[in-house]
Amino acid sequence: MRVHVAFTPEESAAAPTGLVIDVIRATSTICQALASGYERVLCAAEVEEARSLRNGDGRVTLGGERLGVRIDGFDLGNSPREYLEPRSPVLGMSTTNGTKAIVTAAARCDRVLIASLLNLEAVVRDAAERGSFVRIDMESSEYAQRTLDLFEQRLYPAYRENVGVVLQSYLYRTFADVQHANLLKARVRICKGAYKEPETVAFPDKKDVDANYVKCMQELMLKGNYPGIATHDEAIIREAKRFAKANDFRADRFEFQMLYGVRRDLQDRLVGEGYRMRVYVPFGTQWYPYLMRRLAERPANVAFLTGNVFKEMVGRRRR
Repeated sequence: MRVHVAFTPEESAAAPTGLVIDVIRATSTICQALASGYERVLCAAEVEEARSLRNGDGRVTLGGERLGVRIDGFDLGNSPREYLEPRSPVLGMSTTNGTKAIVTAAARCDRVLIASLLNLEAVVRDAAERGSFVRIDMESSEYAQRTLDLFEQRLYPAYRENVGVVLQSYLYRTFADVQHANLLKARVRICKGAYKEPETVAFPDKKDVDANYVKCMQELMLKGNYPGIATHDEAIIREAKRFAKANDFRADRFEFQMLYGVRRDLQDRLVGEGYRMRVYVPFGTQWYPYLMRRLAERPANVAFLTGNVFKEMVGRRRR
């Protein structure tokens, strides 16, 4: 699938590779159109430029809006639902802000990647309708506040029972984030964090990361809403079990979370002891690049994976 961008020759000079995020509804519509079967999407900054894309060619469908209203003479508006059934091989689009942003970016970049918050809202809405749950993952520290703002301001108010967040114990800020999430009664998955971060924002030593993990975990177990304890660290798991027993917590008050294929022996053991276990698996066509990226981001991730695979092999041999 390709997104072709219409712009003037003066704007088409070669430029470094870049990234533009996000132009909200236009990107949702483009993604929907391509997924539905349109072969190409031609983006135009101005209405007349979009009209010229057709030039009497019936194979070009025109869609778009100005200030939320379908453009006069265009075939479609700017709701993704209108693009479920392709009317032609090619779609020409012009919107109030979205296609202008794409055209501007294309004038300066070799390629343009697009994304949309509306896609995420649609996923969470569908999960709510099905009685399911969506966890908003956490990336590196530079995205932490933006991710939490997106969760708290756009998603959590309408879908309190169907969406949660991830917090990382290697960041200095995380205990305060845990306390705030508990006040919201939001569901939190606590993990250590997998990115290489500067010492200005994250604990450089593993012992401090582990200590902060235990501190955050205990706060979540005491005051949180069904926390997810995401770890393969047996010392931390033992502490979670000890803390739960000392406070008379039932096993269904929290759950352990691990990666698919990592420490299956430990997963089976915890389930056998009556604890809840959720297994995470990278899913979709891009699972392998995702895995390689996570390993490459931080050499310690490779040691973590190989170390835990070895532990599982040793554990199974002892049975």
